[in-house]
Amino acid sequence: MTGSDLGLIFIIIGVIMLLAEAVTPGAFLVVPATVLIVLGALGLAAPDLLLSIWSPLLAIAVGVPVFLLTVKAYQKLSPSMPPTTTVATSLVGMEGMVVTDVCPKNIRGKVKINNDVWSATSSRPIAAGYKVRVVASEGVHVKVEPIGDAPMAECK
Repeated sequence: MTGSDLGLIFIIIGVIMLLAEAVTPGAFLVVPATVLIVLGALGLAAPDLLLSIWSPLLAIAVGVPVFLLTVKAYQKLSPSMPPTTTVATSLVGMEGMVVTDVCPKNIRGKVKINNDVWSATSSRPIAAGYKVRVVASEGVHVKVEPIGDAPMAECK
């Protein structure tokens, strides 16, 4: 195997890694792919360099700056977004489904709203499996009312 063959292999592997990154963003394959492509290009330009005793130093000398530049470029391309949080007050008016029977004067009942489960209470018992609407928030739990004719739950 010659140095130019090794350079071509590095470039092919780097391109495959970039394609994999394009399909599954966030896998952080851009960094090693970029390093491999640059080393492959050097191998094509100077074939004897990749197979010399200096190749590990070359890999470090190329890898570190390319790594830092790629990470900086990756940070610029993907803007940071603040984490999304849901507060109980923003749920007023939304509809959900009772997961665990909701009873008055306790917050052991559970409702699922937009894939999140919230502790809930109500002015009357509501059985699990029925649709509800959020009418108020009280701290970290919500107060709900049934939508339509929901049967009464057995509250203890």
